Amino acid sequence: MCAQRRYCMQDPSLEMTDRLLLEQIQHGSRVLDLGCGDGRLLARLRDERGASVLGIEIDITQHHAAIARGVPVIQADLDEGLQDIPDGAFDYVVLSQTLQQVLQPKQLLEEMVRVAKQALVVVPNFGNWRIRLQVLKQGRAPVTEVLPYEWYNTPNLHLMSMHDFQDLMRLLGIEILQEIPIINHRAVENAWLANLRAQHVLYVLQRQDEYAENLNRENVLHR
Repeated sequence: MCAQRRYCMQDPSLEMTDRLLLEQIQHGSRVLDLGCGDGRLLARLRDERGASVLGIEIDITQHHAAIARGVPVIQADLDEGLQDIPDGAFDYVVLSQTLQQVLQPKQLLEEMVRVAKQALVVVPNFGNWRIRLQVLKQGRAPVTEVLPYEWYNTPNLHLMSMHDFQDLMRLLGIEILQEIPIINHRAVENAWLANLRAQHVLYVLQRQDEYAENLNRENVLHR
């Protein structure tokens, strides 16, 4: 049961996270939402951004809820990959509160920057001071608002800090265009001691070769 529902984890900062994601997406874009839940974000993108949208969701109840919103959704398991989606098929691919729940996060991230120009990823930050303090004081697996599960029933398989995520992006050759820490349900850009304070983080990612091409294009335009 847990395995079938692991891609619809409730985000404690839901409304604020949706707003942040909406702000990153240009009007009329093609958007793929991985682990889209009940299609709430996709419906807003369609209605408020005029976006062409598609979702992927494993949970049958959430899948039906998204269909009821009039949102096109494929019922599929992200652990089986995105091999059926062509290169560059989307402008944006969204993965919110889901990366830590998949079996192969590295492969999924590589697939995301293959199928879309930019990837928007929201993850919990395991480097947060409350998590560190719980481990230090209690010597037990932490249970917090952001990670509200016991070790034996958690859907979270791969937990990471901001530093861990940054290291992986360097390894994969993926450019971090933006890193927006979410602290106490507020987006705080350029936050001091972000890895210690942030509960979640929004990353805007792009494949490094595309980043270089865009940078060169901008330089030519400004000459």
